[in-house]
Amino acid sequence: MKVFLLFTGCTLLFYFGILWVNQEYQNYHRYDVPQGKAVKVVQMESGIQHTFLERLNLFYQTGE
Repeated sequence: MKVFLLFTGCTLLFYFGILWVNQEYQNYHRYDVPQGKAVKVVQMESGIQHTFLERLNLFYQTGE
């Protein structure tokens, strides 16, 4: 009986902890426009056409 109560208590604690973390990050907007002195990290190349093999190689190298 003691083990059952301990298991149930830990399960409930974990469950409500996960609910709390979910609620904390639910309104977190990762993709908002940065403010202040933000610098663009990646500059997309425009006008350059890559072949299929070059794109495939880039995909395997960077995982993008």
